[in-house]
Amino acid sequence: MSVKFEKETVRESSIPGGRKHEIAHEIGERLTGGDTVTGYLAAYLEQLQKNPLRTKMLTSGSLSALQEVLASWIAHDRSKHGHYLSSRVPKMALYGAFISAPLGHVLIAILQKLFKGRTSLRAKILQILVSNLIVSPIQNTVYLISMALIAGARTFHQVRATVRAGFMPVMKVSWITSPLALAFAQQFLPEHTWVPFFNIVAFVIGTYINAHTKKKRLAALRKKVRLLERGMVGG
Repeated sequence: MSVKFEKETVRESSIPGGRKHEIAHEIGERLTGGDTVTGYLAAYLEQLQKNPLRTKMLTSGSLSALQEVLASWIAHDRSKHGHYLSSRVPKMALYGAFISAPLGHVLIAILQKLFKGRTSLRAKILQILVSNLIVSPIQNTVYLISMALIAGARTFHQVRATVRAGFMPVMKVSWITSPLALAFAQQFLPEHTWVPFFNIVAFVIGTYINAHTKKKRLAALRKKVRLLERGMVGG
Protein backbone atom coordinates (compact mmCIF):
# COMPACT_ATOMS: atom_id res chain seq x y z
CA MET A 1 0.00 0.00 0.00
CA SER A 2 1.26 3.53 -0.68
CA VAL A 3 0.31 7.13 0.09
CA LYS A 4 0.97 9.58 -2.75
CA PHE A 5 1.76 13.30 -2.33
CA GLU A 6 1.95 14.76 -5.86
CA LYS A 7 4.96 12.96 -7.37
CA GLU A 8 6.43 11.52 -4.20
CA THR A 9 5.45 8.09 -2.96
CA VAL A 10 5.85 7.13 0.68
CA ARG A 11 6.01 3.37 1.25
CA GLU A 12 4.38 2.00 4.39
CA SER A 13 5.90 -1.45 4.20
CA SER A 14 8.15 -0.60 7.10
CA ILE A 15 5.19 -0.37 9.46
CA PRO A 16 4.94 -3.73 11.27
CA GLY A 17 1.62 -5.47 10.66
CA GLY A 18 0.22 -2.58 8.61
CA ARG A 19 -0.72 -4.62 5.55
CA LYS A 20 -1.79 -7.62 7.64
CA HIS A 21 -4.17 -5.42 9.61
CA GLU A 22 -5.65 -4.04 6.40
CA ILE A 23 -6.16 -7.55 4.93
CA ALA A 24 -7.81 -8.77 8.16
CA HIS A 25 -10.11 -5.74 8.08
CA GLU A 26 -11.07 -6.43 4.45
CA ILE A 27 -11.79 -10.11 5.21
CA GLY A 28 -13.95 -9.08 8.17
CA GLU A 29 -15.92 -6.68 6.00
CA ARG A 30 -16.46 -9.35 3.35
CA LEU A 31 -17.70 -11.90 5.86
CA THR A 32 -19.97 -9.67 7.91
CA GLY A 33 -20.93 -6.98 5.47
CA GLY A 34 -19.19 -4.33 7.60
CA ASP A 35 -19.58 -0.84 6.19
CA THR A 36 -19.99 -2.15 2.65
CA VAL A 37 -22.91 -3.87 0.94
CA THR A 38 -20.54 -6.33 -0.75
CA GLY A 39 -20.03 -8.52 2.32
CA TYR A 40 -20.64 -12.22 1.81
CA LEU A 41 -23.38 -12.36 4.44
CA ALA A 42 -25.08 -9.28 3.00
CA ALA A 43 -24.88 -10.75 -0.52
CA TYR A 44 -26.27 -14.07 0.73
CA LEU A 45 -29.18 -12.40 2.51
CA GLU A 46 -29.88 -10.36 -0.62
CA GLN A 47 -30.08 -13.56 -2.67
CA LEU A 48 -32.25 -15.08 0.03
CA GLN A 49 -34.70 -12.21 -0.46
CA LYS A 50 -34.61 -12.28 -4.28
CA ASN A 51 -34.46 -16.05 -4.85
CA PRO A 52 -35.42 -17.68 -1.54
CA LEU A 53 -36.04 -21.26 -2.63
CA ARG A 54 -33.09 -21.49 -5.01
CA THR A 55 -30.73 -20.04 -2.41
CA LYS A 56 -32.01 -22.46 0.25
CA MET A 57 -31.63 -25.40 -2.12
CA LEU A 58 -28.01 -24.53 -2.96
CA THR A 59 -27.22 -23.93 0.71
CA SER A 60 -28.86 -27.10 1.99
CA GLY A 61 -27.35 -29.25 -0.77
CA SER A 62 -23.84 -27.97 -0.09
CA LEU A 63 -24.15 -28.32 3.68
CA SER A 64 -25.62 -31.84 3.44
CA ALA A 65 -22.71 -33.01 1.27
CA LEU A 66 -20.18 -31.34 3.59
CA GLN A 67 -21.94 -32.87 6.59
CA GLU A 68 -21.49 -36.37 5.16
CA VAL A 69 -17.77 -35.83 4.51
CA LEU A 70 -17.19 -34.29 7.94
CA ALA A 71 -19.14 -37.03 9.77
CA SER A 72 -17.15 -39.71 7.90
CA TRP A 73 -13.90 -38.00 8.90
CA ILE A 74 -14.96 -37.74 12.57
CA ALA A 75 -16.01 -41.41 12.65
CA HIS A 76 -12.99 -42.55 10.57
CA ASP A 77 -15.44 -44.14 8.15
CA ARG A 78 -13.48 -44.55 4.90
CA SER A 79 -14.83 -45.92 1.65
CA LYS A 80 -13.44 -49.08 0.05
CA HIS A 81 -11.00 -46.83 -1.80
CA GLY A 82 -9.60 -45.50 1.48
CA HIS A 83 -11.00 -41.96 1.43
CA TYR A 84 -13.98 -40.11 2.89
CA LEU A 85 -15.72 -39.29 -0.40
CA SER A 86 -18.26 -42.06 -0.78
CA SER A 87 -21.32 -42.43 -3.01
CA ARG A 88 -23.38 -41.05 -0.13
CA VAL A 89 -21.96 -37.54 -0.63
CA PRO A 90 -23.80 -36.71 -3.90
CA LYS A 91 -26.90 -38.49 -2.60
CA MET A 92 -26.85 -36.29 0.51
CA ALA A 93 -26.42 -33.23 -1.70
CA LEU A 94 -29.52 -34.22 -3.68
CA TYR A 95 -31.45 -34.85 -0.47
CA GLY A 96 -30.47 -31.44 0.91
CA ALA A 97 -31.29 -29.56 -2.27
CA PHE A 98 -34.48 -31.26 -3.44
CA ILE A 99 -36.08 -32.59 -0.25
CA SER A 100 -34.81 -30.87 2.89
CA ALA A 101 -34.68 -27.32 1.52
CA PRO A 102 -38.15 -27.20 -0.11
CA LEU A 103 -39.72 -28.89 2.91
CA GLY A 104 -38.05 -26.50 5.35
CA HIS A 105 -38.95 -23.55 3.12
CA VAL A 106 -42.64 -24.41 3.25
CA LEU A 107 -42.81 -25.35 6.95
CA ILE A 108 -40.88 -22.30 8.21
CA ALA A 109 -42.92 -20.01 5.95
CA ILE A 110 -46.14 -21.42 7.44
CA LEU A 111 -44.77 -21.10 10.97
CA GLN A 112 -43.74 -17.48 10.43
CA LYS A 113 -47.06 -16.64 8.76
CA LEU A 114 -49.06 -18.13 11.64
CA PHE A 115 -47.21 -16.00 14.20
CA LYS A 116 -46.50 -12.89 12.14
CA GLY A 117 -46.75 -9.75 14.27
CA ARG A 118 -47.33 -11.73 17.47
CA THR A 119 -44.53 -10.84 19.87
CA SER A 120 -46.05 -11.67 23.25
CA LEU A 121 -44.43 -14.26 25.50
CA ARG A 122 -47.46 -16.52 25.08
CA ALA A 123 -47.15 -16.37 21.26
CA LYS A 124 -43.43 -17.15 21.40
CA ILE A 125 -44.01 -20.18 23.65
CA LEU A 126 -46.84 -21.37 21.37
CA GLN A 127 -44.57 -20.99 18.35
CA ILE A 128 -41.92 -23.16 20.03
CA LEU A 129 -44.55 -25.81 20.86
CA VAL A 130 -45.87 -25.88 17.28
CA SER A 131 -42.32 -26.13 15.97
CA ASN A 132 -41.45 -29.05 18.26
CA LEU A 133 -44.72 -30.98 18.08
CA ILE A 134 -45.56 -30.53 14.38
CA VAL A 135 -42.68 -29.13 12.31
CA SER A 136 -39.82 -31.16 13.82
CA PRO A 137 -41.61 -34.55 13.65
CA ILE A 138 -42.41 -33.98 9.96
CA GLN A 139 -38.84 -32.96 9.12
CA ASN A 140 -37.28 -35.78 11.15
CA THR A 141 -39.56 -38.43 9.64
CA VAL A 142 -38.69 -37.29 6.11
CA TYR A 143 -35.00 -37.19 7.10
CA LEU A 144 -35.05 -40.76 8.43
CA ILE A 145 -36.92 -42.07 5.38
CA SER A 146 -34.38 -40.40 3.11
CA MET A 147 -31.43 -41.74 5.12
CA ALA A 148 -32.89 -45.26 4.97
CA LEU A 149 -33.21 -45.06 1.18
CA ILE A 150 -29.69 -43.63 0.81
CA ALA A 151 -28.35 -46.43 3.03
CA GLY A 152 -29.88 -49.03 0.73
CA ALA A 153 -33.34 -49.77 2.13
CA ARG A 154 -35.66 -50.85 -0.69
CA THR A 155 -38.74 -52.30 1.00
CA PHE A 156 -41.43 -50.61 3.06
CA HIS A 157 -40.56 -52.77 6.08
CA GLN A 158 -36.87 -51.75 5.94
CA VAL A 159 -37.78 -48.07 5.78
CA ARG A 160 -40.34 -48.40 8.58
CA ALA A 161 -37.81 -50.22 10.77
CA THR A 162 -35.30 -47.39 10.27
CA VAL A 163 -37.86 -44.73 11.12
CA ARG A 164 -39.11 -46.60 14.21
CA ALA A 165 -35.56 -47.17 15.50
CA GLY A 166 -34.34 -43.64 14.90
CA PHE A 167 -37.39 -41.43 15.45
CA MET A 168 -37.30 -41.01 19.24
CA PRO A 169 -33.50 -40.55 19.54
CA VAL A 170 -33.61 -37.87 16.82
CA MET A 171 -36.67 -36.24 18.38
CA LYS A 172 -34.97 -36.08 21.78
CA VAL A 173 -32.08 -34.16 20.23
CA SER A 174 -34.57 -31.87 18.47
CA TRP A 175 -36.55 -31.24 21.65
CA ILE A 176 -33.36 -30.14 23.41
CA THR A 177 -31.86 -27.98 20.67
CA SER A 178 -34.89 -26.66 18.77
CA PRO A 179 -36.46 -24.63 21.63
CA LEU A 180 -33.10 -23.05 22.42
CA ALA A 181 -32.41 -22.21 18.78
CA LEU A 182 -35.92 -20.85 18.16
CA ALA A 183 -35.91 -18.80 21.37
CA PHE A 184 -32.54 -17.33 20.36
CA ALA A 185 -33.86 -16.48 16.88
CA GLN A 186 -37.02 -14.90 18.31
CA GLN A 187 -35.02 -12.72 20.67
CA PHE A 188 -32.00 -11.69 18.65
CA LEU A 189 -32.47 -12.31 14.91
CA PRO A 190 -34.65 -10.66 12.24
CA GLU A 191 -36.85 -13.16 10.43
CA HIS A 192 -34.94 -12.97 7.13
CA THR A 193 -31.83 -14.35 8.89
CA TRP A 194 -33.63 -17.31 10.43
CA VAL A 195 -32.95 -19.60 7.45
CA PRO A 196 -29.12 -19.35 7.49
CA PHE A 197 -29.15 -19.57 11.30
CA PHE A 198 -31.27 -22.74 11.32
CA ASN A 199 -29.12 -24.15 8.49
CA ILE A 200 -26.06 -23.81 10.70
CA VAL A 201 -27.85 -25.37 13.69
CA ALA A 202 -29.13 -28.25 11.54
CA PHE A 203 -25.65 -28.75 10.08
CA VAL A 204 -24.06 -29.09 13.53
CA ILE A 205 -26.79 -31.41 14.85
CA GLY A 206 -26.88 -33.47 11.66
CA THR A 207 -23.11 -33.90 11.67
CA TYR A 208 -23.23 -35.08 15.30
CA ILE A 209 -26.04 -37.59 14.64
CA ASN A 210 -24.43 -38.83 11.43
CA ALA A 211 -21.00 -39.28 13.03
CA HIS A 212 -22.53 -41.02 16.07
CA THR A 213 -24.47 -43.40 13.81
CA LYS A 214 -21.36 -44.18 11.76
CA LYS A 215 -19.33 -44.91 14.91
CA LYS A 216 -22.01 -47.33 16.16
CA ARG A 217 -22.15 -49.07 12.79
CA LEU A 218 -18.36 -49.41 12.60
CA ALA A 219 -18.22 -50.74 16.18
CA ALA A 220 -20.86 -53.35 15.32
CA LEU A 221 -18.92 -54.38 12.21
CA ARG A 222 -15.67 -54.72 14.18
CA LYS A 223 -17.46 -56.81 16.79
CA LYS A 224 -18.88 -59.06 14.07
CA VAL A 225 -15.43 -59.50 12.49
CA ARG A 226 -13.89 -60.43 15.88
CA LEU A 227 -16.62 -63.00 16.50
CA LEU A 228 -16.06 -64.51 13.05
CA GLU A 229 -12.30 -64.66 13.63
CA ARG A 230 -12.81 -66.39 17.00
CA GLY A 231 -15.18 -68.85 15.37
CA MET A 232 -12.65 -69.66 12.67
CA VAL A 233 -9.87 -70.09 15.24
CA GLY A 234 -12.10 -72.25 17.43
CA GLY A 235 -13.10 -74.37 14.46
